[in-house]
Amino acid sequence: MKVPVLSFAILLIAGPVVAVADDLEDAFQSLKQAESKKDAAVVKKLAVQTCALARQVSSRPIPQSGEEKEAWTARIAYARDIELYTEYALYVSAVGGPAATTVDLLSTLEQQNPKSKYLDEGYTYYFLALSKTGAASKIPAIAEKAIAHFPENEDLLLVLADRAMNRKDNEHALDYAERVLAVLSNHPKPDGMSAADWARKRNTAMGRGHWIAGLMHHAKRDLFEADKDLRAALPLLKGNDALTASTFFYLGVVNYELGSAMRNRARIMEAAGFSDQAAAIKGPLAQQAWRNAQVMRNEALKMR
Repeated sequence: MKVPVLSFAILLIAGPVVAVADDLEDAFQSLKQAESKKDAAVVKKLAVQTCALARQVSSRPIPQSGEEKEAWTARIAYARDIELYTEYALYVSAVGGPAATTVDLLSTLEQQNPKSKYLDEGYTYYFLALSKTGAASKIPAIAEKAIAHFPENEDLLLVLADRAMNRKDNEHALDYAERVLAVLSNHPKPDGMSAADWARKRNTAMGRGHWIAGLMHHAKRDLFEADKDLRAALPLLKGNDALTASTFFYLGVVNYELGSAMRNRARIMEAAGFSDQAAAIKGPLAQQAWRNAQVMRNEALKMR
């Protein structure tokens, strides 16, 4: 993914803003140099220091006189632009570095500003890096805190949907899954991400969202909704044998239950076909899927 390029007009501002504290200006220039040199350790150190200095400037009280107030407004804007740059520097250095660096810098950014716009996209890299460094167990707790600031982040929603499903918290799992699907149906391609990469990410997330929703609808005995979601998941899960097998398996179960309730022989035969496809994929569901297919066909043959 290409890193978005930010353009700041900080150095073009003239007049009273030039009088901003020398220590803030020096720290800002040093941070820019460290970021351009891709020195992650120095970026982390200077980003924290520069942010603290910028916040000191921003916290200065509003002066009373008009002329001083105008200069104060310019200084505040300048300091806030620098603070935003510190977040950008942490983000860029994080996504371009090894997994351990990504975790360190995005954790620092999260502590500095949990509402930073760079975290919205950064959580994709953060969670992947946590998994690579053996710290995947930390992801759900991070997602639970972050969702308050980014309620439409698909990465956070999927993590929470998975956790709720594993806890057998069907209501929350279904809610998160349906929120993922609603978000992705209107989510534009992120800036800097190729169309192909976005299509892969979107399809993967929507496939998993439909799969979770299908299983949760089945658990609630909403069989028609379960069938709808599982059918929608299938074409999006190509390449993921485990989820594809599970989807075929539950499509078999759901359609068998629907066919039995409606005394619909064709639907039961379709269920047997789904079970055959689940059985053809090596894995823990294969043997049970094969047995299900035999039971389904035998019942269909008895129906007139």
